[in-house]
Amino acid sequence: MTGRRQWLALMAVAAATALPAWPSRAQTTEAPDTLIQRVANDVFETVKRDPAIRNGDMARIVELVDTKLMPHVNFERMTSSAVGRFWRQATPEQRQRLQAEFKTLLVRTYAGALTQIRDQTLVIRPLRAAAGATEVVVRSEIRGKGDPIQLDYRLEQTPTGWKVYDLNVLGVWLVETYRTQFAQEIGAKGIDGLIDVLAERNRANAQRG
Repeated sequence: MTGRRQWLALMAVAAATALPAWPSRAQTTEAPDTLIQRVANDVFETVKRDPAIRNGDMARIVELVDTKLMPHVNFERMTSSAVGRFWRQATPEQRQRLQAEFKTLLVRTYAGALTQIRDQTLVIRPLRAAAGATEVVVRSEIRGKGDPIQLDYRLEQTPTGWKVYDLNVLGVWLVETYRTQFAQEIGAKGIDGLIDVLAERNRANAQRG
């Protein structure tokens, strides 16, 4: 991905949190546009106030992701969707390792985007979804300098609220992109081979800072 796409992807993750609270759950579920805007604003403001994040401190970036973003992401589904049909063949231990390495890969891949937050804002577009839907797509735009960039999110309704499990950056769905790459690695080296590849990529990224 280009640096611009990486920045947008991180912003997408920062905003991908929930969708509408339908009437039956309106009293227990935060309205989707309110939730998305709240979390995005929180992340943006946290970065602006934290010089360590702006300087690329990975410990602080991981803490930000874990505390403000991951609670709103179904990362198991995101990982299983990226692994595809091979997920059923993975042992519980392999699934845990895949999730851990995939998360580290995503965080390190897009960490640089957080350091570039300045005056950007997230604008939610009107939702188009049937009442009672349990899976929806929410659309938004990142606005700042230059043309607005559309971002799409796939979300599912869970007992604890809406969770994101995929996102579209500049017309490319993240899960589909990784599914192709992961299938090639698994086909050549098996599930453990994919885990090793992800781990090695993460080590290389860590060494590069």
